[in-house]
Amino acid sequence: MKERAAVEGRLLDDDARLTLNARYGHFTAMQVRDRRVRGLGLHLERLEAANRELFGAELDRAAVLASIRAVLGGDLRDASVRVYVTEADRPRVMATAAPPKEAPAGPLGVTPVVYQRYLAHVKQASGFQQAHIGRQAARAGFGEALLTTADGLISEGAITNLGAFDGDRLIWPDAPMLHGITMRLLERMDVPQERRPLRAADLPHLGQVFLCNSWGLMPVGRVDDVALRQDEKAMTRLREHYDGVAWDPLD
Repeated sequence: MKERAAVEGRLLDDDARLTLNARYGHFTAMQVRDRRVRGLGLHLERLEAANRELFGAELDRAAVLASIRAVLGGDLRDASVRVYVTEADRPRVMATAAPPKEAPAGPLGVTPVVYQRYLAHVKQASGFQQAHIGRQAARAGFGEALLTTADGLISEGAITNLGAFDGDRLIWPDAPMLHGITMRLLERMDVPQERRPLRAADLPHLGQVFLCNSWGLMPVGRVDDVALRQDEKAMTRLREHYDGVAWDPLD
């Protein structure tokens, strides 16, 4: 018998059924503006590396770009786009488009949560745990959760990378994490950079603490009830570098 699936009483076609069953895989998330993407090559490299690790197969770059163009259609120029490579009967490339997202102005409050992702360096298609952690943090009045080890070492945010910048040096956590695309673009800044073990108690003693993801850059204003210093000049310098990154055309 052929496998079937239904949603709210409606049978799904084959493609929708395969999408519903695709729980194993990886993805990348990007912001599209005027049909351009920052760091498109880095997104493709991320997908290629994860594809080899999870599926033992090379990525079809043409299928990725074709899926992005298809989901944008002829009318969308700005969107939040995700590209998934998931396995139903075989690895398949899928893309989704949603309204564009901008980074919240902040400063954001964050709260540490003890949780470490399996294969942290892979952006995994199934993200129930992170989604739940993020929702719980939001209900408690925080803009993001910081994922930590049992002894308090910070690795990353639930959907972000965390860094600190004092105007002269960029500091990143030294822990297993997803090496985010925006983080990689910031690593191109011509300033000294280092990775070091970081705990929540260290953050008030650093420069401007910030979060970054495909939405952009967000200053952090507090960890739980502890206020962090705000350095507008440091944030401006980070944003100037990020805003100066070239946008790669999709067409």
